[in-house]
Amino acid sequence: MEPSNDDALDIIITNVVATFRVRCHLNLRTIALEGTNVIYKPEIGKVLMKLRKPKITASIWSSGKIICTGATSEDDAKLGARRLARVLQKLGFKVRFSAFKVVNVLAVCSMPFAIQLVDFTIKNRPIASYEPELHPAATYRIKHIKATVQVFSTGSITVTGPNVQNVATAVEQIYPLLFECRKPKPLCK
Repeated sequence: MEPSNDDALDIIITNVVATFRVRCHLNLRTIALEGTNVIYKPEIGKVLMKLRKPKITASIWSSGKIICTGATSEDDAKLGARRLARVLQKLGFKVRFSAFKVVNVLAVCSMPFAIQLVDFTIKNRPIASYEPELHPAATYRIKHIKATVQVFSTGSITVTGPNVQNVATAVEQIYPLLFECRKPKPLCK
């Protein structure tokens, strides 16, 4: 039986992590006192700032480096980063938005069948690893696109990659391998 392409798999992006620089020194105390939705962490030397739309959380360092997490698309991550730069500009800093880069994308996908993880790991031994004592999922690393896939026995998979395109490619590559190791459906009486 061949994998059917009748149903497209829904890949749901749950988190996009992006970084950018503002090319100026930031006074964290000023941001903490005058900004809204901020948490100042002086022991770590950063400020956490949250935006509501798009819903992102940013870690801001005094060097001007900012990491944004929580976006659900690359466009939302860029929009959130630009809005964050604008907020800092309104606080009186000479901000110049630069070096924006999406560094990580986390997505989930559900296969229409359950998977035999031991068979999957044995068939894909050098690339796949499964340690049931440590984690309930098998890990499959695709080096050339820098993606990691966590495969659960229920058919759920979690994909981490450097961008949305690589995540989609990883799902396309792993589907035939998972289809080979699917659990047979129980016969109804």
